[in-house]
Amino acid sequence: MTRKLKIDVFTDTVCPWCLIGSVRLDKAVAKLPADVTVDIENHPFYLDPNTPPEGYDVGEMLRTKYGREPKEIWARAEAEAKKSGIDLELSKQPRSYRTRKDHTLVRLARAKGTQHALANAIAAAYFLDHKTTADDEVLADIAAQHGYSRAEALQVMHDPEALAETHDIATAAAGQGIQGVPFFIFDGKFALSGAQPEEVFDRALRIAIGDEPMPS
Repeated sequence: MTRKLKIDVFTDTVCPWCLIGSVRLDKAVAKLPADVTVDIENHPFYLDPNTPPEGYDVGEMLRTKYGREPKEIWARAEAEAKKSGIDLELSKQPRSYRTRKDHTLVRLARAKGTQHALANAIAAAYFLDHKTTADDEVLADIAAQHGYSRAEALQVMHDPEALAETHDIATAAAGQGIQGVPFFIFDGKFALSGAQPEEVFDRALRIAIGDEPMPS
């Protein structure tokens, strides 16, 4: 008998911890028994809802906000990424951008069955390939590998109704108590916040499918 598991994932494509958390979730899912079917649904969230249209220099923002050198701040995320086999060098992606178009493509890819893969691909293009994912042509190229035609992807990115709906969903997520990402909800029963260690994701999935009791 097949067991079904639903996982709701809240991430942003310009969030390095989201990239790490998503990789760790996927590794844990890959270890599940063959009788478990997993449905991962990605939901939009803005890491920085105040990002200007032109984006901003991440290093400058970190110096201004924390009074520290960015490399010192980036070192922890890079070290955690390495633990999960991710070659992350945050200094190679200097700018952060608005992600409403990213999220709209991902949201509408749910019907295509490529949603989670597309979200991961955009984040990987941004952080690992150091691409300017704010560029419509770059995004269209990525979407075209995940169920879209380039023309359809470009149309979606400029659909005011689709963009507005994405914005409303992302704003609502923040209003519902999700303070940061990544954020994972397992079968609507319990949640994990942050890019937890791989063993934490493993245990969360065992609990979610009933192979381990829920902690009291």
